[in-house]
This record gives sequence, C-alpha cells and structure tokens, in this order.
Amino acid sequence: MHSAVQRANTVATIAAILLATICAAASFLDAFNSPSLQAHVQVVKINRFRRQLDGNDEVKMTLKMSMDLTSLFTWNTKQVFVFLAAEYETDTNSLNQVSLWDHIVQEKERASFQVKVPTKYPLIDQGTNLRGKKVGLVLHWHIMPISGRMIQGKMPLSNFSLPDSYTTRS
Repeated sequence: MHSAVQRANTVATIAAILLATICAAASFLDAFNSPSLQAHVQVVKINRFRRQLDGNDEVKMTLKMSMDLTSLFTWNTKQVFVFLAAEYETDTNSLNQVSLWDHIVQEKERASFQVKVPTKYPLIDQGTNLRGKKVGLVLHWHIMPISGRMIQGKMPLSNFSLPDSYTTRS
C-alpha cells in the first residue's frame, strides 16, 4: 500500500506535467494567430521645432491616432505594449528611431481607440539634421502572453516632412 506522501507526490507530478503541457500548447497556438490590426496616425500640428541650447534639434507635435488592436488579443494575451516611433535617415546614420508615444493595453475591450494627443516624448536628434527632413511613423507592438514567448511586430503608417526652418528659438 502507498503512503500519503507517495500519493501526494504522484498527484503533484501529474499536475506539473498537465500544467507544462497546457503552457506549451498555449505558446504553440499563439504562433497561428495572424493579427490584422488597423491603425492610422496623422501629424495635426508641429507645436515646437527648435534648436536646443546644447545644439540638438527638438520637435514636439500633436498627433491624431486611431487604432484597432483587438486582433492582437487571444486567450493567452496578458497585455499589449504599443509605441509609435519616428524613423528618419541622416548623413551619419542610415536609420534613426525615436519613440514619440507609448501605451499599455491590458484588456481587449480597450484595444480600439481614437485620440488626439501631443507626443509623450519629443523627437530629439543629436545635431541639426531635422530641418526639412522626411520622417516616417511606424507603429510597434509587443504582445506579452500569460505563458510562452513574447511576440513583436511593426507596421509602417505614414510619412511627413518637417519644416525647413525652426518655429521657436531657445
């Protein structure tokens, strides 16, 4: 006859194997989710475009954004981290990326929204390379699952050109 300790050990082992199997299945099934998100971002206004005292260009702007991120959510999604990045080229770097806005969506019901907001973070370039520069806006997302690996993706949205001269002096 088996003792109580042996029986508890058997139950714990079976529970651990079942939990590991469920976690592996959740991670495996997330690979088949192909999100079809919709997003649109428009620069409404350049609030400030100036040269900082240290010589770097700084841009603050207002954005009009509409996003439907519901397709990023599955039963295994804990939250989605989404951010908007500005991408541009300079003579010294072929790709410069600066985060302008970010948001954490924790519920599928709140994954579709429209907002008009100033940029959370200014677009700052190390130097005076932004005047007249063409800038692309790219939406990036990171899906944080309950179990399994983190999934990331990105979507190019729109382009705009910065003015040829500063709007404010410092």
